[in-house]
Amino acid sequence: MTTSVLLVDDHEVVRKGIRSLLMLTDDFDVVGEAGGGAEAIELARDLAPDLIVIDLMMPDVDGVTAIRAIKSLSPRSAIAVLTSTDQDDLAFAAIEAGAQSLLFKSMLGDELLATLRRIAGGEAVIHPFVAQRILKAVRRKREPREDPFACLTERELDVLRKLAEGGSNARIAAALNIGEKTVKSHLGNVLAKLHLADRTEAVAFAWRRGLMTGEADDGL
Repeated sequence: MTTSVLLVDDHEVVRKGIRSLLMLTDDFDVVGEAGGGAEAIELARDLAPDLIVIDLMMPDVDGVTAIRAIKSLSPRSAIAVLTSTDQDDLAFAAIEAGAQSLLFKSMLGDELLATLRRIAGGEAVIHPFVAQRILKAVRRKREPREDPFACLTERELDVLRKLAEGGSNARIAAALNIGEKTVKSHLGNVLAKLHLADRTEAVAFAWRRGLMTGEADDGL
């Protein structure tokens, strides 16, 4: 059974190299070539190939965007990313967009050919180097996030909350029934422990990192 293939890469020499490799076999048929993402989307819609080999870095429509569009137009097409970039964010985005496999252009001819045969047979192939990084990223997501405010005392947290609600030192002191000098001392500790430059940064940090609920204390 012959696997129809669409090659997508903005470098013609890369496309020619892969085409020449596939033409040496009886089980692959290159039915189209595209030099950019936009052209790849059109050809995928018209040809509905069995396999699409696509780069991520392209000048018009990037690979991730093209993959997402192609999967909506031709869900039957298996997509193998063949790239030279090692950026984690692009690799993860390509997989989330619908790519089944992710390979590097450094793969030698025979290795690439064998891998494309596996992909054509229904396997999802991720380069070991990328697979290790994906596993690490998944583990990091499962790990409990460190509390950014764990270094603060309860009183320092109270002062930071009142500050983030818009309180002046005098109002914070009144609300917490402590002196203004004590408020200043606590604020100094907050800034030092959280490595913040001033009150404005402290307020932004408190809201950005989820300390606040969004409901201000009307007593301030």
